[in-house]
Amino acid sequence: MWMGIDLGTQSVRAVVAGDRGEILGSGSAPLTGRRDGVRHEQRPADWWTAVCAATRQALRDCPAPRALAVCATSGTVLLADPAGRPLTPGVMYDDGRAVAEAARAKAPPSWALPKVMWLLTEYGGGAGTAVRVMHQADLVLARLAGTPLPTDSSHALKTGYDLERDDWPRRRFGKLGLPDGLFPDVVRPGTRIGEVGRAAAEETGIPAGTAIVAGMTDGCAAQLASGSLNVGSWNAVLGTTLVLKGVTSSPVEDPAGVVYNHRAPDGSWLPGGASGVGGGVLTAAFPAVDPIRMDALARPREPARVVAYPLVATGERFPFVAPEATGFLLGEPDSEAEHWLALLTGVGLVERLCFDYLDLLGAQNYGRLTLTGGAARSGYWSRLRADILGRPVYIPRYSEPALGMAILAAYGARPGTSLIRTAGAMVRLRHVLHPHPVRTAWYTEPYLTLVDELERRGWLPDRVAAHARIRTERS
Repeated sequence: MWMGIDLGTQSVRAVVAGDRGEILGSGSAPLTGRRDGVRHEQRPADWWTAVCAATRQALRDCPAPRALAVCATSGTVLLADPAGRPLTPGVMYDDGRAVAEAARAKAPPSWALPKVMWLLTEYGGGAGTAVRVMHQADLVLARLAGTPLPTDSSHALKTGYDLERDDWPRRRFGKLGLPDGLFPDVVRPGTRIGEVGRAAAEETGIPAGTAIVAGMTDGCAAQLASGSLNVGSWNAVLGTTLVLKGVTSSPVEDPAGVVYNHRAPDGSWLPGGASGVGGGVLTAAFPAVDPIRMDALARPREPARVVAYPLVATGERFPFVAPEATGFLLGEPDSEAEHWLALLTGVGLVERLCFDYLDLLGAQNYGRLTLTGGAARSGYWSRLRADILGRPVYIPRYSEPALGMAILAAYGARPGTSLIRTAGAMVRLRHVLHPHPVRTAWYTEPYLTLVDELERRGWLPDRVAAHARIRTERS
């Protein structure tokens, strides 16, 4: 039995899976945060409270796991004391306050490194100050083990970790005024790093001595859960926001810094990016509707007359960087159903633009595309995305990042095993959706309209827009 824990934006999810991918136990607990303009924070204490609730629920009617791994939102950080006790709020991945620090660090504002610099200025810290950087998952791992543990290179990436040199860039950090000892030790995902302590066992229900395996970010966890781990395959995680992750034989070079590369536990590369569009815009626009009913009302209205750029909050990160970007509608919906359809379609159009950008960079993109995340539960939205993209999409039976961490726990706890074979045994497909050529043709004009508008507003670089048009003409 293997446990995976996923620290999401809105909830914590825990699952226990068997060697063949059967889900034997699951649990969840809600999370809330503070949003105010570009500010987005959560209380670290709430993460632990939710973990305890979710794991106890997952273990209520199933055997204890042999090992566990934890994933979390990418770019969420806090400062803690040497014992791992939090000194600041958790600054979330989409918090936009570190703009000046991002310019100094020459990093996207969504990355963790500018947030660390901002936290040190806001809450104090510098030479001789006993503070340490912790990622969201690190805080939970420290509570599980009873002492701070090494972080993994996946969570450390956006904090500035150099995956090719396998080290922190200490000279660069020195120029930025970041003190020695601020950053944790780093190991590759899938490394056994500790075990659950007695105090945590009493709170979580996880037996003391359960092995702790270094995890990955939520996007990478979803990649593992999708089973798409061969070179050229991709996974699209659509929840509150959209994350794309693929597998390539070498890092994808992107001078603009839009696409970044994680390192897989087996040494292959996982390039991808995180967009600000996603299902969160549906929650904001329609806080109290039945999604199934809205899908049914939207279906006969295809294609939508209104073109939407469905940004969840201010700022875009992929397929372009524009901290000032905001969502918009081109046209006025004549009903809630058409508004709903426009938002669903808009996410698919941005997803298509992401793949056009990846093609521009030369990313290997010829393999299977899987869809995971909460939106994959909507058969209609998945079919709509297949039509917009013009390619088949594969839907796993269980698609949550927590399963990806259970897969990683199984891999990490058994030295000598293959990650691809482990995932192949534990991932089960539900079905495959094929695009319809007529419907795919419907979305040519809306797609080009969105590309034109994003370029006109100065957010989408000219060369990216030009490549999107060229690929559209060829298709």
